Amino acid sequence: MSEAEQIYFNPWDDAFRANPYPYYKPLMSGPPRLLKVFLPMALVARYADCAAVLRDHEHFSSVPPRSPFLEERISVFGDAPRVVFSDPPVHTRLRRLVSRAFTPRRIRELEGKIREFTELLLDRAAHRDRIDVMADLANPLPVMVIAHMLGVPTEHYAMFKQWSDIVIESDNTPPGMPLPQKVRDAFTALREYFVAEIERRRRDPGDDLVSVLVAAHEGSEEVLSESELVAFVVLLLLAGNETTTNLIGNGTLALMRNPEQLERLRREPELIRSAIEEMLRYDGPVQATMRYIRQDAEIAGARIPAGTLIFVLLAAANRDPAAFVEPETFDIARAPNDHLAFGEGIHFCIGAPLARMEGAIAMSALLGRYRNIRAAAPEAPLKYKGSFFLRGLAALPLTVS
Repeated sequence: MSEAEQIYFNPWDDAFRANPYPYYKPLMSGPPRLLKVFLPMALVARYADCAAVLRDHEHFSSVPPRSPFLEERISVFGDAPRVVFSDPPVHTRLRRLVSRAFTPRRIRELEGKIREFTELLLDRAAHRDRIDVMADLANPLPVMVIAHMLGVPTEHYAMFKQWSDIVIESDNTPPGMPLPQKVRDAFTALREYFVAEIERRRRDPGDDLVSVLVAAHEGSEEVLSESELVAFVVLLLLAGNETTTNLIGNGTLALMRNPEQLERLRREPELIRSAIEEMLRYDGPVQATMRYIRQDAEIAGARIPAGTLIFVLLAAANRDPAAFVEPETFDIARAPNDHLAFGEGIHFCIGAPLARMEGAIAMSALLGRYRNIRAAAPEAPLKYKGSFFLRGLAALPLTVS
């Protein structure tokens, strides 16, 4: 079989999403491969190539081109520019404004609340000898934290999680198929909710994130418009919630499959920070991000024609043997560990410190609560949620004591 025949990339294939890593290996042997699926696309997989593309926002844009497939999926966010799908100078302005929501002080102040939420969730499952780490911890914790940041009442947490899950699963809608109506309804509900909340915070501000962003620099030009603010908080709820959920779930699975690493983490709890970094590298919550080129460009000697959709395969880059020693090995003490799980360049994940802290608190609490943790059904096939980009388990049942 030739190298070209070995390459298979289909994010709408359940089997591919369940374990994409074997499909990445052939991509390491050369420059980006050009494919035609719903649009001309280039698969960028090697670490050096991915990092170079992410750092070069002048040639590789984050603004999607005009195409029915892409516009339909992004239009549900509304018409306002979004920090994730923008280039300088728009990105520079938006990033500067929203970064006040993620200052080191604000993140530190959340630590106590994250620990409180974590213990509350584990307490709810304390009477059982079997838990589902997704349903009992990984799914609810991040949405509780984000909703708390946004000043959302606790009785609305479940509703927010439902909206988020519906939207995330829309990634699995194949090309040529319209987005399900329930996805549009979920986005509409989210936008309407926050439009009302923003107006309420203008009348009666608090100390939550929405109030901070509404009040900042009122009366000057340096302020988010209402539509920009709505777009940001919706994106924050979706991305900040689901990515941390997947970090906790994928990280727990990695420990289950590598019991010697689990036992080492128990013996050396001070390794929790490096363990989180290895979880992010080994089976990261974000498999890929996209870039777009408007003029012919070159990546590692390969000519990429204008109009090509660039799939930057972060998860592939994080297992590149040219960048990591024994990349298929899960090593909680790996150093150095300069993974690309949070991206690179001007779009480096603004919420990375929060995700790291949540992951460390959740994993430490789980190991501290239970002396014995085993997969409840080690031979059963795992089911992943319907998104290639945000890789996460639908369930992970554990036997605990």
